[in-house]
This record gives sequence, C-alpha cells and structure tokens, in this order.
Amino acid sequence: MRELFESTIERLLADLATPEYVQGCEGGEWPAQLWAAVEESGFALAAVSESLGGAQAGWGDVYVLARAAGRYAAPVPLGEALLANWLLGKAGLEPRTAAISFSANAQLSLNGGVVHGTVRDVPWGRHVESLVAIADVGSETPSVVLLSVASAAGQTLSLNVAGEPRDSLHFNKAQVLACAPLPDELSADVLFLGGAMLRSAQIAGALHTLLDMTSGYATERSQFGRPIGAFQAVQQQLAVFAEQTAAANVAAEAAFAESDAALAGVTIAAAKVSCAEAASAGAGIAHSVHGAIGFTQEYSLHLFSRRLWAWRSEFGSASVWSQRIGQLVCSSGGGGYWPLITGHASQSLSTPAEKPL
Repeated sequence: MRELFESTIERLLADLATPEYVQGCEGGEWPAQLWAAVEESGFALAAVSESLGGAQAGWGDVYVLARAAGRYAAPVPLGEALLANWLLGKAGLEPRTAAISFSANAQLSLNGGVVHGTVRDVPWGRHVESLVAIADVGSETPSVVLLSVASAAGQTLSLNVAGEPRDSLHFNKAQVLACAPLPDELSADVLFLGGAMLRSAQIAGALHTLLDMTSGYATERSQFGRPIGAFQAVQQQLAVFAEQTAAANVAAEAAFAESDAALAGVTIAAAKVSCAEAASAGAGIAHSVHGAIGFTQEYSLHLFSRRLWAWRSEFGSASVWSQRIGQLVCSSGGGGYWPLITGHASQSLSTPAEKPL
C-alpha cells in the first residue's frame, strides 16, 4: 500500500504543485484545483478504517503522503485532513471527504452538543469546511468535536512566515456537527502530538528537495574556472546538509512507523527535535551556497526555506520537545532509564502547560 501511495502522490504533486502554482497560492489563496485532485484520490481518508470508508492504512504507510506534501511545498491541508479523519474514526465518528483541518490549541467547553470558546492556529481555517478539536481538555472526560467553520461567530486571520493560513475561530453556542468521548487510549494532547509528527515528515520532505536544489546549483555554478561544488568548503557544507537531511528522514519515519497502535510520544518528540534542528541547519546552508540568488522572489528556493522556518516551530519547537523529553528522563530515575530507552514507543509525555503551534 505504501508503494501505491507514494507513486500516486508523487505524480499528482509533480503535475500540479509546481513552484509557480505554489507561489500563486501564497498569501492564503485556496488551491481549488490541487485540493480537488487530492479529494478525488481519497488520500484524506487513507488512515480511516475500511468500515468507515477509508483505506485502513497505518501511519507507517501514510508517511510518504506527508513527506511528499513537504517535498513539493503543497499548499493544501493534506496532513491535517489525514490526522483529523483518523481521530474522527478512532472516536467512531464519520470522516469527512471535504476540506477539513484541526486545532491543537483549543479552549472549548461542550454542553449538550453546543460549544463555546476559541480554537487557535487552525491551518487553512478560513478555507476548510470543518475542523476537529478536543473540548473540555482539562476535565476527566474530554471529547472529540467536529465543528463547522461556518458556525464560527468570528475569525482572526493570520499567516505563517511561509504565507500559509493559520487562523483562529471563535464559537458562541455553536452546534457541533458530531461529538464523541475521546478514546481512553488517546491523551488530550493527541492533536498536538499528531501535528508535530506531521510537521516532522513535511520538514524531511522539504529538506530533500532543498538538498537536491543546492547540490545541483553547486554543480552548475562556476567560480574561478570550476564549479563551486569542487571547493572543499562547499563540499563540507553539502556533506553536513546531507547528514542533517538523512537524520531528519530517519527520525520522522520512525515516528510514523511506531505510531500505528497509538501515537508514540517519545519518538515523535525526538523526531520533532531532530527535524527542527535539521531545518535550521539545512536552510542556512542552502542560502549560503546559493548566495544572493537564494533571496530572490523568482527563484523557488525560498518556497522551501520559509516553510522550514515556519514548520520547525509549529506544534512545539525543538526546545519545547527537548524539555519534555528531559522531564520524562528525570522523572523516570536511574531505575527507569533503560526501560525508557528500550520501550520508548509506548511511553507517554506529560502535557505541557502551554502548547504553541
């Protein structure tokens, strides 16, 4: 199934998500043609059980979808739809084939099928038809809620540094489209964890493209009578870039592979730290090797470097996840350290007091 997903999404995005198309969507424009193709492909339901109309693929299989979205800087909420529909399916609710997103930063109270509160930093919030969030997060019985964006009493529109919509929506006694108790095996920060996992895969994909662009430019660009890639200083930077890209891909894929039964908190945390650090190093090297051309609007390098800068901090920065790993290690003590290392996939992380997107 993974191979089928990979070949199909690669063809789809290669045809439609061209640099010109992506740049035309900057500033919050909705890519109707691209999303229609994604919706027709059924990728948004890939992680949903067959009984609910999905492909029942594991996260290890759908990793290639999230990575491809990053590799082509696809300006659609493909990863968001995957996670939102997966959570709906886990809660026994019907998934949505139309554009859907989620909020990992929700302050919602649910009472009698009516919600009140605010959801913040919703990817493509202004464009999607519905979104998934967790209501009553601090209670003993949090709920999965599906909300219509049209029912919001107000919106606060904003963009990240890559020009992607990250909107806040305010609800005042809005009727939910569907709701169900959060499954016992899932924590209240499931969307925060899932978002970090998705961004790790997207960073890994974007780094792959950026490395190809940078190494290709170093081969084509000549200085002092030979390609700049022949100079040892440039070769060393490219080697570091390749090392960081490989580390990010391995860490991100491990997070997906170990999350089939339940989201692997420690592995996801390690992946987000690794990928965020790789994003900083890779974008810096790419612009350094490209020189002044790396900052021109016409050249597509910035489409990926700006997304790396945005994604590295969304759903927790490297410092946020490093702190959570450190807290877990310290609380485990000397006797729990080895079981933590060998059984990290089943370990959970404490919920942070503050969850920045």
